[in-house]
Amino acid sequence: MPPYPGQSVPDRGRLCRRFRAVALLVLVATCGCGSRVDDRTPPVEPEAPATQAATAEPASPPTSPLDFEPPALEALDRDAKWVDRSVKDAIAIVRHQQANEPPICTVSEALAVMNDSPEANATILSALGRLPTDGEADLNARIDRHVAGDLGSTNPILISSTAEFDILGLTGFGLFSYDRDLEPFANAETVVHWQTSADGLSDKVVMRDDLVWSDGRPITAHDIAFTYRVIMDPRVPVPAVRSGTDQMRGVHAYDDRTIVFFHKEPLATNVWNINFPVLPRHVYEPTWERDPTLKDSPEHVALEEQPVSGGPYEIVSRKRGQEIVLRRRASWSEVKGRKVRDEPFFKDIRFRIIEDPNTALLALRSGNIDEMILQPEQWTTQTVDDDYYRLNTKATAPEWVSFHFAWNIGTPFFSDRRVRRAMSYAFDHDRMLEKICLGMYEPCAGAFPPKSWMAGTKRLDPYKQDLDKAEALLDEAGWTDHDNDGVRDKEIDGRLVPFEFTMLVNQQPFRIAICTLLKENLEQIGVVVNVRPVEVTALQDMMQKKNFQACISGWGTGTDPDSSENIWKTGEMRNYCGYSNPEVDRLFAEGRRELDRDRRAGKYARIRELLYEDQPYTWLFWRNSFYGFSKELRGYVFSPRGPYHYSPGAGSLWKPRQE
Repeated sequence: MPPYPGQSVPDRGRLCRRFRAVALLVLVATCGCGSRVDDRTPPVEPEAPATQAATAEPASPPTSPLDFEPPALEALDRDAKWVDRSVKDAIAIVRHQQANEPPICTVSEALAVMNDSPEANATILSALGRLPTDGEADLNARIDRHVAGDLGSTNPILISSTAEFDILGLTGFGLFSYDRDLEPFANAETVVHWQTSADGLSDKVVMRDDLVWSDGRPITAHDIAFTYRVIMDPRVPVPAVRSGTDQMRGVHAYDDRTIVFFHKEPLATNVWNINFPVLPRHVYEPTWERDPTLKDSPEHVALEEQPVSGGPYEIVSRKRGQEIVLRRRASWSEVKGRKVRDEPFFKDIRFRIIEDPNTALLALRSGNIDEMILQPEQWTTQTVDDDYYRLNTKATAPEWVSFHFAWNIGTPFFSDRRVRRAMSYAFDHDRMLEKICLGMYEPCAGAFPPKSWMAGTKRLDPYKQDLDKAEALLDEAGWTDHDNDGVRDKEIDGRLVPFEFTMLVNQQPFRIAICTLLKENLEQIGVVVNVRPVEVTALQDMMQKKNFQACISGWGTGTDPDSSENIWKTGEMRNYCGYSNPEVDRLFAEGRRELDRDRRAGKYARIRELLYEDQPYTWLFWRNSFYGFSKELRGYVFSPRGPYHYSPGAGSLWKPRQE
């Protein structure tokens, strides 16, 4: 069943042009009102976390970045031939865009529309996605947002799940961001000036002098230089944040406001490598060396409950497994009695933690939350009646998020490429797309979105079920039924091992249904699958420790294809499957060094082809954005990252004043 009765799935190109909201997708840190947006490839909540489990005993102390000796600033300024870079206000960007896109209907007309066609969807987004005029927003309002899992950590550099990206993006501090076309800029709320040297080896930032942490201490360039040292400490479990940051020679604070990022090479990715979360040095400098996990010591446990915020919001209450409440902090917009930044549109943001999507929909229907991602069945059958539209509406737009079965290559079951390809041939992709996804999602064939610049022009056909090919590949790999018990087996280390494995899945009916379909398919060719639903944090822990055989998972596409290197390069911490291909490793290294985008595209297109051939994942589908919104909510503007995960993202949401 398509998204709208009697309609085909909306054409991506048409919707992209209409809403001006498409480039690539990243589902990462939410930005808004001064918060930062991270550019690294993110997990889709709650499948694939970004941190590695801490070891019980810390390794030897850090070395390399501390050995870097920066040049004197006078010499650097004399020789660098600085080139000015963009410093922008994210809200101003959207206001400028919307000034050239007049709404096609009134707010009252949009609120009366049921979203049953692409035209109705365009109507809703055109009127309800607008920013407020002066005095129109209720600055004392609260928004109740939905997240599917609790925070693993409130420390911004330990960020791993989507919930953490959403929440810590509003409380964290950063210098850089990017718009819904994924064009980078320095954030005008934190930066005065950004320059890059003509040789591409240095970036210099002059920070504003009106920045303070939530405890009243100034935010300075020394906080940024300190954070770089912590991130580069190999004892600190931050593989997602370290990826890219480790391409720099060093980061040096010349004074309280001047910070310079020094690069090893003039890489195409340098613009993203300088974008990392920032810690308050005065808080973590006394504790970091004693506990490089940043979470085990009594001091760090206390900081988990009461973190120091550098963004527009701070955490004021937390009920584990239930809710997290953020409050707009006065010291963000007013410093020493002087207004220095606009206030965020909401006084309070309450994140309701509801893992079950059906329970979440009940909360949306009753007005207890203001927004949520809708599952296919929820969009097509459970949000189409007058009772739903009494308090709510809904909207959709293209979003490049892919889902897959991940195969642990370190297990005897999936070390052979032929077996992994057999899994992809055995699965009934058409049934999944038609019966479980209800025709709302598009088939996926690989790592990069097919219309993105890095995907190349070669078409990769999504896998289709072919049980004969699947059986032939398993036979070639030595998995046959030696003992005639109906289950394939293979002699490994002198023992006959049956082909029986466990598929991990978080406790969502939609994903369980997909795994159950795989179980039914594989039974037809003599392979046994045990589908094991697990709680979110347990699943994350098993993924971190590579303590799994297979799981269903999802990724967003990073702002730059290089951000996925730590998923596919040999030995990288987010390479949970244990995949290794020397050509893929080489192409990633070449890709970041190639400054011409067309030539870069060829490198990543070849990576996409190699992954398709090796099938470390069985790619399933690309998931578009489907959201339910309270009729009280305004300002949702979609991008390939969805409505939140770019700048200003969630910072553009607001509620109107009540007359």
